Amino acid sequence: MVGLQQNKPDKLILALLNSDTLVTARINGELVGIGNAISDGRLVVYYPHMLVHPKYQGKGIGRKMMEAMLLIDRDFHQQMLTADGNAIEFYEKIGFERAGNTESMWIYAGKEH
Repeated sequence: MVGLQQNKPDKLILALLNSDTLVTARINGELVGIGNAISDGRLVVYYPHMLVHPKYQGKGIGRKMMEAMLLIDRDFHQQMLTADGNAIEFYEKIGFERAGNTESMWIYAGKEH
């Protein structure tokens, strides 16, 4: 996996372990993808991570992982995520759409974006 997660593996592992939903993808035992969701347990679920090793991107792995999470979280009133770059088109193909006139906002401690 690449980016922020590569530089902070201990924090990523703890974040994933505290997830409400966690999916992984493996090929011949090799971890090639991870995704997770956190929620309030009733109304809102947020998908903070969807990572597929660059060597395996474009092969439907991210789609299968996301579809599995959407199936698990289908009863939530609001399913949200933040996407940029090429990820926007990926999520739109799965059924996500821009949230009206909202703007993504954050306090971010990294330099990757």
